[in-house]
Amino acid sequence: MTNQFDDQTTLELEAAAFRALRDHLRTRTDVQNIDLMNLAGFCRNCLSRWYAEAASEKGIELDKDAAREIVYGMPFNEWKQKYQTEATSEQQAKFAKAKHS
Repeated sequence: MTNQFDDQTTLELEAAAFRALRDHLRTRTDVQNIDLMNLAGFCRNCLSRWYAEAASEKGIELDKDAAREIVYGMPFNEWKQKYQTEATSEQQAKFAKAKHS
């Protein structure tokens, strides 16, 4: 299927989809990054990195912490303290296996 929208509409729809994903991940604090990595191959940190890379392509300097705060909705260390749990040995094994595949 070819893009049926003009460039500006496509940009606006993609931006809205990104915001919806970002907001969804902000509310689903029960979903750990390692689970996202194991199931989907990306996590909140990946999204943050992609955001920073997009900014860089536009000549905008955005460091890792600032990009993470945009995605997490708070400083990363605060999110980790509030919501991150210790990865189980099963999660770690699954991650290691996927990493080497």
